[in-house]
Amino acid sequence: MLETEEWQAAYILAKKPVPKAPPRLNEVMRLIARLGGFLGRKGDGEPGLKTIWLGMQRIMDFAAGIKYAREMPNTGSCV
Repeated sequence: MLETEEWQAAYILAKKPVPKAPPRLNEVMRLIARLGGFLGRKGDGEPGLKTIWLGMQRIMDFAAGIKYAREMPNTGSCV
């Protein structure tokens, strides 16, 4: 459901170690929802659509940056 760069971005932005194998979808969705403002407290229930959507916006931007960095030739320059 998510591209490799997208679920990796969720872990990087959550400041968690990136697993080598793709994680379960529920785990990644919770990380994404936290980026959208979901607190994940005991009585909060499942994250809502708006929270996931807000988190996905951040993920998509960050994943695009990861893809761009991987495609850049190793020239030692940022631009």
